Amino acid sequence: MTAEIPVRPPEPPATDATPPRQTPVQKQPTRLLAPLRETGKLFALALSVTRAVFRRPFQVREFIEQFWFIASVTILPAALVSIPFGAVIALQVGSLTEQLGAQSFTGGASVLAVIQQASPLIVALLISGAGGSAICADLGSRKIREELDAMEVMGVSPIQRLVVPRVLATMFVAVLLNGLVSVVGTLGGYFFNVIMQHGTPGAYLASFSALAQLPDLYISEFKALIFGFIAGIVAAYRGLNPRGGPKGVGDAVNQSVVITFMLLFFVNMVLTAIYLQIVPAKGS
Repeated sequence: MTAEIPVRPPEPPATDATPPRQTPVQKQPTRLLAPLRETGKLFALALSVTRAVFRRPFQVREFIEQFWFIASVTILPAALVSIPFGAVIALQVGSLTEQLGAQSFTGGASVLAVIQQASPLIVALLISGAGGSAICADLGSRKIREELDAMEVMGVSPIQRLVVPRVLATMFVAVLLNGLVSVVGTLGGYFFNVIMQHGTPGAYLASFSALAQLPDLYISEFKALIFGFIAGIVAAYRGLNPRGGPKGVGDAVNQSVVITFMLLFFVNMVLTAIYLQIVPAKGS
């Protein structure tokens, strides 16, 4: 008896209908366009929030609660940070003007640096780190619990109900805190310049009145308003789009703070360049 050898059936010939395998090279354009999509969605959310501000009903209670919360977590840190910040600027400018023989301009230069540059950035960074992270975590937790989806099913807009009051709260708190930081930073610079560098109070105040002008305060408040809007929008966007459950919410909080910092410094550079080109220096 001879054992039968099983015959393997022939494989069907390859036809043109079989789909080709996707190579990693084909996915590369999608990865490159991902940052552009995220940027477009961020601008779309900013536009939606701007439109929803003028719609009714306005959530007054939510706005007051968010305003009080953001102010309560940022007032004390802002005041404490502005004192050493103003002191460092005053000491550095005082040392530089002493080398150049222009000690009489120490007050004006240091105060302008605090009001135009330091104060809006300090306020925006604190609001983004304290208030913005809380906003992102709150919206992200609501998203993963499907509360936002339930609101949309009931016909309630999450943007108008939750995002708009938080963005407006960050803007108004930023404007008010900017005035506080400007005053405290100026007083700190005055104290350290007069006490530690043996400057004269009269020269400090005279140089400030000689170099400063009212538009310097306007651009400072405008920067604070824009920075507060950016911090609120970025925090809301990352909170509305978490990835990966609870761990994704934590990652979204970190990403919102980093993205806000990058945008703040870029926008500050653009606004400063435009302001210096439009508004002439005092006495010119």
